[in-house]
Amino acid sequence: MAAPGRALGPFARFFADLGPGLVAGAADDDPSGIATYSVAGASFGYGLLWTALFSFPLMAAVQLMCSRLGMVTGRGLASVIRHRHPRWVLWGACLLLTFANVINIGADLGGMSDAMQMTTGINALVWTPVFAAVLILLLFRTTYRSIASVFKWLTLVLFAYVATAFLAKADWGQVLRATLIPEMAWSRESLAVLVGILGTSISPYLFFWQAAQEVEVERAEGKNTLAKRRGATDEELGRG
Repeated sequence: MAAPGRALGPFARFFADLGPGLVAGAADDDPSGIATYSVAGASFGYGLLWTALFSFPLMAAVQLMCSRLGMVTGRGLASVIRHRHPRWVLWGACLLLTFANVINIGADLGGMSDAMQMTTGINALVWTPVFAAVLILLLFRTTYRSIASVFKWLTLVLFAYVATAFLAKADWGQVLRATLIPEMAWSRESLAVLVGILGTSISPYLFFWQAAQEVEVERAEGKNTLAKRRGATDEELGRG
């Protein structure tokens, strides 16, 4: 944090602003996602690399909308739905989110436990409740802001992908071609992997987390009115 009265430089301001978007984006690279991408690579080689370019604008657009909803309204996504739509819409969204989250969390716990079993030799069934207990403790004992401050630094491990790309000695011509020219084998296996990639890339819990984190940050900065919040347009300010 900068000293009182001291203006932050452009780079310092950039890194200070990193938080909700960075953490939500990095959280998308979860254990279930890593497992899905590993299956895609092992089964189809470079064939599904184009899905990265295809899914990125979709994911970015949804994340941006959720972020601005949180910034402007000062509410999480569920609260916005409750204030703007009938109750059945809210309950439907929450039930679908709960269902998707249970499956996603189960896959993540399984992925982390299997990785620890490979590393330590201790059965994955031992690690699953350990990871679950740690997550529950973090949820009830910490805030979004404190979790985000730690996770922001943990995102540095994503640079391991850059190193791995060079260490793997990939055929860069094939990589570029598969990324820019979509190809699809219309089989049950390829469609299942495609659905898995899109599902793990554009995860419902990220929408709610993104909006909630923005609200936490705005409140921590004392931006409790519409006029003080970032991202508010003249039209939105007029409605406030």
